[in-house]
This record gives sequence, C-alpha cells and structure tokens, in this order.
Amino acid sequence: MDAVISFGARAPARVAMLAECSRPWCHAGQPWPVGSEDRAIGSDGSASSGRRVSRADPPRSAGIVEVMRIDLHTHSNASDGTESPADVARAAHRAGLNVFALTDHDTTAGWQEAGDTAVSLGVAFVPGMEITCTTADGISVHMLSYLHGPDHAPLLDAIEESRRSRLSRAHTMVDLLAQDYPISWDDVMAHVSPEATVGRPHIADALVELGVVPNRSAAFSDMLSGRSKYYVRHMALDPVQAIKLVRAAGGVPVCAHPMAPLRGRVATPADFNAMIDAGLAGVEVAHRDNPDESRAVLMKLAADHDLIVTGSSDYHGAGKPNRLGENSTSVRSLTRICEQATSGVEVRWP
Repeated sequence: MDAVISFGARAPARVAMLAECSRPWCHAGQPWPVGSEDRAIGSDGSASSGRRVSRADPPRSAGIVEVMRIDLHTHSNASDGTESPADVARAAHRAGLNVFALTDHDTTAGWQEAGDTAVSLGVAFVPGMEITCTTADGISVHMLSYLHGPDHAPLLDAIEESRRSRLSRAHTMVDLLAQDYPISWDDVMAHVSPEATVGRPHIADALVELGVVPNRSAAFSDMLSGRSKYYVRHMALDPVQAIKLVRAAGGVPVCAHPMAPLRGRVATPADFNAMIDAGLAGVEVAHRDNPDESRAVLMKLAADHDLIVTGSSDYHGAGKPNRLGENSTSVRSLTRICEQATSGVEVRWP
C-alpha cells in the first residue's frame, strides 16, 4: 500500500500538490524506492537514517509520514558545480531522491533545464538560488532562496552587481596566484560554462588540472581561503538586505550552513537576530560543515523563533565529497516553505 502524507484541512492550495504525494512516484512511472531510507532531520538536528520505507508499509491516517527524500541544496555548472543542470537532475534520480532543489549561486539560469529533466524522470523540482552575502564586519553568510520570482528587478539588480564584483575579484586573484604558480586566466575560463560567473571554484578547478592541488577542497583550505594572501574580497549583499529582497520577490529565505566554523567566522547572535527580524524563514541545520554542537544551537534557535529546519547535501558534482541525499529535509519543512512563498513560482511535480 502507498504511504500517506496528511497536511490537515487548512493547507493552502499550492501545497495541495504536495499532499498528492501519497502516490506521486507510482503514477509518474517511478516505483516507490523500496528499502530507501528517510534521512530527514530529527528533533536533535541530526540527519540520521529513519525507519526503512517499503511499498508494503500501511497508510497512516493522521500526521505526516516522512517517506520522501528531499535535498534542497545543489549546484550545477550554471554556477560552481561541475555538472549541467540536466545532469544534476539525473544524478538526483539515480540517488533515489524524490524532490530536489537547484540552488546555483546568484543565478536561476538552470531552472528550466533542471526542472524539465527532473519531471521527466519522476522527480519533483524546487526552484532556488544561493545568494552570497557578507555582514558589515566581514562574515560570509550564504542565503538560500526558494520559489522567488526570477524576474523581480530589485533582486536581479543586486545579484548582477554581485556577479560583476565577483568577476573582477577573480581576475585579481588569478593575477596574484600567477606570481607564484603557472596559472593563467585562460586556464580558469576553460572550466567556466557559458552562463556562469567566474568564481573561486573555477580557479580551484584550474589549480587541480595544473597539478598544484589534488582537489577543490585542498584549494579552498589553503590558497583560496579567506586567510590566504591571494584572497580578495568582493561586493556582496548584507544578509538582512538579501532576506528583504527575497521576501519582496515572493521567495522564502533560508540561511545555508550557518554555523560552519571550517568555512571561517560564523554569524554572531546579533547577526541572527537581525536576520530573523528581517524575515529569515529557516536555517539549514543538517549540513556536513555544521558540527554537532552547532546543530544543537541551530535547533534551539529554530524552536525559539519558529524557523523552518532543513537538511541538504550542498552537492557540487566532482571535486567535492558531498553526496546527493546525504542529508534530507522533512516533508513538513518543505510544506512550510511552499506555504510561505508568494511569487506564484511553485514546486514542479511529475
């Protein structure tokens, strides 16, 4: 028997399709993933595997049965991933995901391709984007935006300014690196797809190909880190400003990997308070870069302020260890995201 997902009588219309997920993968031609594991976040912020789900499981008449595998943070070569949007969708299907979001940095260029491919394979698609932000005191914050209007002019203008600044920064960093390593701008551009903006990941890929470092992670932990003499800052939105722009565009802002000390300084309590006051909707708790102690703090923050809790892979393709579906978001959290979106952009269902 098919699993049942119930949302209660007051679910808004745009979430009604999510409620239809009692049989989405069957009528889309996809068998229910027998033996697949639900890895949605638990009450402690962990992403440990839950009960195993099979087609034989009886339906439940109330509450939410967490049987869907939902990954809301992935990247394609429209930004700094290594695979095309279509290939990310295919990889999501192979990984047994039921729902995935494409959240390329500062661009929505991959939405159509990823969505078309995902739906054709029986996988639901959540349109998203990751916005690069910096606080007034220089702390890097990444803001995931879900279901925002892609043509909202104020958000587009801010993103375009950030992209121009990142391009200029990349030129300067390559010039600095070229003083010590045999790297050129052409080496970097060989790793950039036509619509993508050059960023540090592309510089990292060039360094890997040149044999300077073994992989992207090594490049980011050393010469491309914020502590490196080659590092150059670029213009980025303040996270409060980004949240307001996302909300104005009808989207739902969720702070990505918000307490990941290996990435550098993390946002302060004052930063979080300001983001919450501005309209922050949620926090990405289950992420490989958030240590256990950070997850506990984030879960308390979410409970205290009624924030949406998500878990994701931050998949980039080759060069990074992140695996699709290694962390997952609950159906309840995806429902809350859908409930808060006002742009008219919706999850694409098979």
